[in-house]
Amino acid sequence: MTRRALALTMLGATSLVMALPAKAQDAAKSYPDKRINFVVPYAPGGATDVGARLLAQKLQESWKQTVTVENKPGAGGVIGNDFVAKAAPDGYTVLIAITQIIQAPSLMSKLPYDVFKDLAPVTQIAISPIVLVVPDGQPFKSVKELIDAGKTGKFQYGTFGNATTSHLYGELLKKNAGIDWTHVPYRGAAPLLNDLLGNQVTASFLDFTTAGPQLEAGKIRPLAVGGEKRKPKLPNVQTMAELGYPGFEAEGWLGVFVPAGTPKPIVDKLSAELARIINSPEGTAGLQAVNLVPVGDSAESFEKTLKRDFERWANVAKTAGVKGE
Repeated sequence: MTRRALALTMLGATSLVMALPAKAQDAAKSYPDKRINFVVPYAPGGATDVGARLLAQKLQESWKQTVTVENKPGAGGVIGNDFVAKAAPDGYTVLIAITQIIQAPSLMSKLPYDVFKDLAPVTQIAISPIVLVVPDGQPFKSVKELIDAGKTGKFQYGTFGNATTSHLYGELLKKNAGIDWTHVPYRGAAPLLNDLLGNQVTASFLDFTTAGPQLEAGKIRPLAVGGEKRKPKLPNVQTMAELGYPGFEAEGWLGVFVPAGTPKPIVDKLSAELARIINSPEGTAGLQAVNLVPVGDSAESFEKTLKRDFERWANVAKTAGVKGE
């Protein structure tokens, strides 16, 4: 009787294990059969919001299913990230996040979620280049001139917020170059840009989406870019690494996540369709129009990027001595 009961239990467990993949496949076949909600953990109007709305529109057209965009700003993105991390893992609540999501663990002592345990990567949307700029009213024509001035006199550099990529880059240069400049954090890139145009801050590491139109207008001047390579729209602007300053290889990006536990067939289906949209002529043009560099990769590829960049930003935060509030 005992052996028979044990055999029946094992048979039932085996049947359940075999049924789970089949159930996941069935769910993927019917997905999506209701509204999909894209959650943006920042206010409307920024690069993250623009990218999310572009993808939402194209996904809605492709899948003939409603795709909404919901802005949940607060705590530097933590509120929106946490909302998705705790949502049902069914593919209907989707996070459009930025690099902050893997920078935060090295900057904050406590987070309500674990990016590697509570969220699953779907695809990297695009890279958001960072440009070291000065107002046209400043005399500096190179990074060397800026650094030389920073060694002999105090000046201010602006960022789009404390413990952001802009801040990390600024403090890293301060440490590496031995310059004395004061950090002035702003509540976003837009107010920072206004003070740059007014020549109220000497320099800034600014995202290319915000900086692009003013660079074209000649109102601010590019001195260098972050990342491993030069940017197609700024081919003559050297990288920080080319100029002899390592540590600026990690870049900002936009990426898509779903709650951990979302069936892999659903993750793969969403990843493939979003990657197709991103790499389509319309998707690429839409992202490039706001000076983003399209990526559109697989979930597996994006996961490798996350692990690589997590280590990179941890090293930058440690070297720069930056901590979140």
